[in-house]
Amino acid sequence: MPSGSLSSKESKAPAFVAALEDAEVKRLFFHWPEWARPEQIAPPGDWVTWLILGGRGSGKTRAGAEWVREQATGLTPVSPIALVGETMSEAIAVMVEGESGLLRIHQDDEAPKLKGNKLLWPNGAEAIILSASDPDRFRGPQFAAAWCDEVAKWPDAEAAWDMLQFALRLGQHPRQVATTTPRPIKLLRRLLGDPQTIVSRMKTSDNPCLAPNFLDAVVGRYRGTVLGRQELDGELIEDRPDALWHRGSFRVAPVDFEPGRIVVAVDPPVTGNANSDACGIIVAARLGEGAIVLEDRTLRPAPPKRWAEQAVRAFHAHGADAIVAEVNQGGDLVRAIIAQEDASVPVREVRATRGKWVRAEPIAALYARGLVSHCPGLAHLEDEMCAFGPDGLADGHSPDRVDALVWALTELFPQGPQPRIRRT
Repeated sequence: MPSGSLSSKESKAPAFVAALEDAEVKRLFFHWPEWARPEQIAPPGDWVTWLILGGRGSGKTRAGAEWVREQATGLTPVSPIALVGETMSEAIAVMVEGESGLLRIHQDDEAPKLKGNKLLWPNGAEAIILSASDPDRFRGPQFAAAWCDEVAKWPDAEAAWDMLQFALRLGQHPRQVATTTPRPIKLLRRLLGDPQTIVSRMKTSDNPCLAPNFLDAVVGRYRGTVLGRQELDGELIEDRPDALWHRGSFRVAPVDFEPGRIVVAVDPPVTGNANSDACGIIVAARLGEGAIVLEDRTLRPAPPKRWAEQAVRAFHAHGADAIVAEVNQGGDLVRAIIAQEDASVPVREVRATRGKWVRAEPIAALYARGLVSHCPGLAHLEDEMCAFGPDGLADGHSPDRVDALVWALTELFPQGPQPRIRRT
């Protein structure tokens, strides 16, 4: 069965195939739409670039190869086609000869032949293999289509891409496919913002053909981590340049620990309708000289009764010592709403007298000293922290998770981060 392409049809295949002639079985085996997942099929529309962002082993290479096969062997063959990899050797090893490469996905009578840096199909279509490491190589040839693999790895991605665009000028509608595991480079940001780009996303776990031990050992180990989100889930992870935190700020919590004082911090929204800000709810605890962030229970939408229920549940679930609640907007009403859920819960009221950035700076200093660690499952909080800038916003939105985090850690470190004392 083609790599990276099984579907729900697999369970029906044995009985179905047994009734078919050998020729029909072979035809179905190479009929990509029969096995492909929806995100592996070229989307309709008048696009110029199809950008496929995928995790390792998610099937993005197969999708790119099948698109090239369709262009080269269709009723009106598209030719010549550029096949661009990071290097020549990598392009041949992955795009042409690899498990999901072009030489593996054709029936014998339509399979191309590799001659030097060219693939030649029996119908006369051809593809030229090029290295992105040498953008000047794009100055001579011209193409009607292109497949660019792992563009996020290209050493000078923008220069190579731009040179390719000048060469992509043959035919009625020259198009290109870019397949890559994402990294925060300028070219990807540019393509994602281009109205002529259409994007497909796929995760490693979407591919049912991967070895079970790989899924258990690798996917299971890195699921939810920043590295896993990029390399397995195909997410584009990047930090705001002027953000107060960056990905290197986050330390992984120890497996076994005995927390000290535990608090649940709540940053209630002004209103609780569907268009309001979220209600930030963060659980944190002292851990020796530092602290550990235990859970993010942020809600949106967050009507008063719902966020109060969530905060009280978090209080009891973690055996917390108090709920810390900002009361700038709600005043005594915030305490009253929590009391309606459980009047026995201690509530510490806090008021913001300084801007969000100024309040957050001492907390960022704790992270810089390596005093704060994070439990798994805090990806949304970490994303917001790395998008929180001097304007007090995170990606243009209120940083509700960050606000709650700051209140929690401020409560646990009432004197702020203390300087280290060196004894001689």
